[in-house]
Amino acid sequence: MKAKSVTSHDVAKLAGVSRSTVSLVLNGSNAVSLSEETKERVREAARILGYRPNSAALMLRKGRTDTIGLVITETRSIRVDAYIPILHYAIADVLKEAGYSLLLETFERKKGVNPYTDLVFSHRIDGLMVLSPHVEDKDLHALLDSGFPVVQIGSIGHPEELSVTTCTSDSTMEAVRHIVDLGHRNIGSVPFSPAGFSATDSRLEELRQELLKSGITLDADCIEFGDFSAESGYNATLRLMKRQPRLTAIFAGNDTIALGVIGALNSLGLSVPGDVSVVGYDDLPFSGFISPPLTTVKMNADHQGRLAADLMVKRLKGETIPQKRLVLPSQVVLRASTAKARKQASDL
Repeated sequence: MKAKSVTSHDVAKLAGVSRSTVSLVLNGSNAVSLSEETKERVREAARILGYRPNSAALMLRKGRTDTIGLVITETRSIRVDAYIPILHYAIADVLKEAGYSLLLETFERKKGVNPYTDLVFSHRIDGLMVLSPHVEDKDLHALLDSGFPVVQIGSIGHPEELSVTTCTSDSTMEAVRHIVDLGHRNIGSVPFSPAGFSATDSRLEELRQELLKSGITLDADCIEFGDFSAESGYNATLRLMKRQPRLTAIFAGNDTIALGVIGALNSLGLSVPGDVSVVGYDDLPFSGFISPPLTTVKMNADHQGRLAADLMVKRLKGETIPQKRLVLPSQVVLRASTAKARKQASDL
């Protein structure tokens, strides 16, 4: 037999107050002055009975959901990119402290369908956060034009956007100088996603430009794209080394890809860094503890997430936001995965 659900009437009876008093206390209303003793009695009765106000009814009365949506634009990356859980935890932690819940959603674009419609226009959320937005996303541009509260982790260059990004150009320059100073001239790259993904394209272009300053051309034959996972980095490296066996250094698109790069090199009988040096991006928690510890460009996912969540809270509360676009620095962390270039036959 189905158990009878607990109602506000049950709470009122146990607390010895009226149902209207229960409603005022549990909805946080200050319309009527109530003693702290009465409020606590109602809360305690609700706890004892396990009563929860109807969330849909609360939303209708308050005109808000107290829920923020977080959209991951690359669904595949959730399973394999260790950067995302750190970011997600930081965002959820800040929002929880401010009284908001976080709803995680994946990005599914179908022809003729706005991927934000269900979340935004069905009034399921009060604000939207977008991880790794695409510059060419017309629906996102339109959403920003509408004035709906949006915070991006990444940027599409919209004049009214609120965003948090990480500048990697200076760190890429430093990492390239480090590799070049170690004598490397045959250098390849395994980006973390297929071409066309904004973060991949910009990071690869930075790498190309910095290498060119040292007279090194990073052409297409020295690039093999990964597909978010360490496994894809492994397979991409096997293809790359088959095509370019003289490579002595590889820039991995991120630390997850770098795991696959190192694994593939080992499977080919090549040591890291004795035969091939490897550089990653992110400085994830495992990066200093793999073998060998990974040289990488540090990007603080926790700090980035907290700043983005704070921007959203300020936007929803109507507070002044002095800087709409926050750009965080990155830094190179030198570890044992890079060393002097090995001597090749042509050098002897």
